[in-house]
Amino acid sequence: MSETENALGQETAAGAQEEELAKAKRLAQELGFTFVDLAAFRENLSVWRQIPMDSILRYRIVPLREEEGSVVVALAEPERYRELDELELTLGRPLTIEVAAAFQIEAILARNRSSSFLLDKASEELKLELVSEDDNEHEDLAATPETSSPIIKLVHSLLVNGIERRASDIHVETKEEKVFLKYRIDGVLYPAMDPVDRQHHKAIVSRLKVMAELDVAEKRVPQDGRFKLKIGSRPIDFRVSIMPSIYGEDVVIRILDKESISEQFSELRLELLGFPEQELKRFRKFIHEPYGMVLVTGPTGSGKTTTLYAALSEIATSETKIVTIEDPVEYRLPNITQIPVNEKKGLTFARGLRSVLRHDPDTIMVGEVRDGETAQIAVQAALTGHLMFTTVHANNAFDVIGRFLHMGVEPYNFVSALNCVMAQRLVRSICDGCREPAVVSSAELDLSGLEGACRDREFFVGHGCYKCHGTGFYGRTAVCELLSLDDRLRQLILERRSSAELKYAAEQGGMTPLRTQALEKVFAGITTLADINKVTFVE
Repeated sequence: MSETENALGQETAAGAQEEELAKAKRLAQELGFTFVDLAAFRENLSVWRQIPMDSILRYRIVPLREEEGSVVVALAEPERYRELDELELTLGRPLTIEVAAAFQIEAILARNRSSSFLLDKASEELKLELVSEDDNEHEDLAATPETSSPIIKLVHSLLVNGIERRASDIHVETKEEKVFLKYRIDGVLYPAMDPVDRQHHKAIVSRLKVMAELDVAEKRVPQDGRFKLKIGSRPIDFRVSIMPSIYGEDVVIRILDKESISEQFSELRLELLGFPEQELKRFRKFIHEPYGMVLVTGPTGSGKTTTLYAALSEIATSETKIVTIEDPVEYRLPNITQIPVNEKKGLTFARGLRSVLRHDPDTIMVGEVRDGETAQIAVQAALTGHLMFTTVHANNAFDVIGRFLHMGVEPYNFVSALNCVMAQRLVRSICDGCREPAVVSSAELDLSGLEGACRDREFFVGHGCYKCHGTGFYGRTAVCELLSLDDRLRQLILERRSSAELKYAAEQGGMTPLRTQALEKVFAGITTLADINKVTFVE
């Protein structure tokens, strides 16, 4: 579908929703009911738990709140209000009807169909299959009220709801009296449900250990494992990391939803990541060079691997051989040979890279340079006719240089091999469904280092809607600084000049700093000042 057709489709859908909202408002007025817009709706769990889930699904209602002894519910078809008499008898309390648009009610019911309180009450079966590594065997994990314990149902609902809410990680944090269950969505932690009493902590962790085939009896050392679930016919990988703390073991579960990601990666292009047009044009030049090293840097979770995947997808053809070495291979790319690191079996980045060089590749991607041996081999490969893509953990583009020199790489070889360094961060995107102008306080402007003309700019914020689960944000976009090496910069590096001198020379040569690009996204209404202040330094 072309961009024009896609835009027309979105406009048509938005128009249909506006029409449905107007229709529901007219219907409420005609029948004497109150109209409610559920765009910014957030669930009240105490009210949801009072109504049987089969009744919520049967009558297609959304519980809203308690009011003067009655329960207020939203209904799309108010003419059916007499059908709720049976529900009033069950509750022993009257219902107050408010009218809402049908598409909003359906979206809320679909969004919450697997949350813990819904699973606890729903009559339909939630089917999960725990799949072994070779996919030839699976354990039936049907989470039904009749066959499963509350802990199994809680764990399974936690996993499924995390997938539906686009979570990248699930955190189980143990405190003195409670166990806190959280989702990381768009880089920020949100509560998954109400805190659980600490007496259930051991059962929750034990269930996860059994699924990941870890030692249930071992509680004093960190453990790492993985498991795969099939939800219907959809396979999803989970990586589990368990770490002891003073109150017990904490767990972090990384969700690797290959089906969801493969849809994005099927048409993954660099422009979809949010890079400015000027930086994109420069970066594309470097990834199409015949040889040399392209480095991407940033903290964990800053989208480095995604950027490299997008670059590989753009240059991959039937005429070139591309090989990657990753730990682990998170997403599978077509027409590319991908090798998983297995340190237990002796397959390290360095050993794998040596082997790859004997397979006559044109382009190589190393998931991360962690040690001097890997760094030396990668630089030599870039100097001997290979295009080398890799990542390294550093705070900015200039710290990368110091990291490689500290790992024992010869400065002359390094600057000769290096084509460019891209430092990047991810910031949350304001939800299109609820974006509106915002007033930013003088204190926040001062903290952000904005003065003069910048104070007259228009800022935006998301007030929260059903699309973004009330957060005001939907998805993330990248900000970057691209350091390209010219002869002057190479000479300064060889002379071991300071980072300040290198940065000044780079900006003179056309590099746009990370903070400047982040501010441009704020002024364009894409993200907020608070978000860019979390990932970039105020200059």
